[in-house]
Amino acid sequence: MNVILLAHTPEPDAVVAAAARICYRDVSAADLLKGEEENLSRKLIADLFKSGHVSTFEHVSFTFGIDGLSRVASHQLVRHRVASFSQQSQRYVKMNYDPEAVIIPPSIQNNPEALKIFNDAVKQSQEAYKNLIDLGIAKEDARFILPHGHSTRLVLTMNARELHHFFSLRLCSRAQWEIHELARKMLILCREKAPVLFEKAGPSCIFGKCSEARSCGNPYKDMEALIFD
Repeated sequence: MNVILLAHTPEPDAVVAAAARICYRDVSAADLLKGEEENLSRKLIADLFKSGHVSTFEHVSFTFGIDGLSRVASHQLVRHRVASFSQQSQRYVKMNYDPEAVIIPPSIQNNPEALKIFNDAVKQSQEAYKNLIDLGIAKEDARFILPHGHSTRLVLTMNARELHHFFSLRLCSRAQWEIHELARKMLILCREKAPVLFEKAGPSCIFGKCSEARSCGNPYKDMEALIFD
């Protein structure tokens, strides 16, 4: 899986702090982005997060380019409705016949017998897809034979408030392994551009009580290990 940050709101930490200042201080719009001590902005953003005044986070957004994600994971991703998606179309783009075009779960990859069953099924479905195309069947109909695990590409945009929500759910240990890895890579990129804004992004167990209806019983204790291991 390859994830890159295509674009983002310039100076996201400063923009969120500016949005908060207009709410809580007697300051003109013209003065919002004037310099302020870093520790004051850091405290202000921390207070916003603690108080739940995270509507201010909506003023900044991040756009990601994603390659090598399965359609299993992309179907989960689009459930985050406060986001914008542009996904490679199987209706217009001819799919590859390469076995590597299908994402293999680690549990199958590490089991030789299961891997053979999986690869045989992938090869059969890809050959069927090719044969249907050769018969003149439209790609939009031939694609029905392709596996759910077929690799896809997409562009994703979320504002910082939705990203916090996304990270809280998808970095949970109970999240599906592939979207968990996507969230991890996205958070690394977000932290590089907005270290203050995303300092406390992640699953609820890191910062307090688990918010899941059914806890895994083994909460994370170290956010840095979760992100960078």
